[in-house]
Amino acid sequence: MRVLVVEDDPGIVEVLDYALRREGHEVTCVSSGLEAVRRAGEAEFILLDVGLPDIDGFEVCRRIRRTLETPLMFLTSRSEEVDRIVGLELGGDDYLAKPFSTRELTARIKAVARRFERAPEQPPATLSVDQATHRAAFQGKPLDLTRIEFALLSVLQAEPGRVFTRDQLLNRAWPDGGLVTDRTVDAHIKTLRRKLTDPDLIETVRGVGYRLREEAA
Repeated sequence: MRVLVVEDDPGIVEVLDYALRREGHEVTCVSSGLEAVRRAGEAEFILLDVGLPDIDGFEVCRRIRRTLETPLMFLTSRSEEVDRIVGLELGGDDYLAKPFSTRELTARIKAVARRFERAPEQPPATLSVDQATHRAAFQGKPLDLTRIEFALLSVLQAEPGRVFTRDQLLNRAWPDGGLVTDRTVDAHIKTLRRKLTDPDLIETVRGVGYRLREEAA
């Protein structure tokens, strides 16, 4: 992880640089608030001292938060509760008072970083229905559908987001009529959902009917 250390005390900088590199991080150290603001976009984590020679750490945080949400931890010799509150309200993610052990520091960094971890984004649900070839696919994989299932999916896919009543689905998927009921529609929708492998793609609107999620179109 690329860590930006903003600290003007050479002794503390040396300790932080050693401890962080030992944990496998890439470390950049700056000693002024203005330089920190300029370099913030390069970092994946920011350790920010409050007492700096030009602008204080609170102002640095304020400026960084105008454009970035990078995890940020304050380092300070101030232990007053009001300072901790101010730092957190300005957008700091943690607040560590000096003196501190490097073990506690690295543990706190890991804890903050975990809060920022995101699960891999899933690709959007994509559904295609080709009337000319009578083929349908979901997420690029062909669907093995019966004539009725294809007809139901075609109706829903033609107007994603619109709620179709069971009667409307009956009239469009079974144009020739026959012995079909609301239960018949429900049974085919259930099978269709299973084949789509995403049960929530076709939503049930209680007491009304069914609709296809808009983002699936």
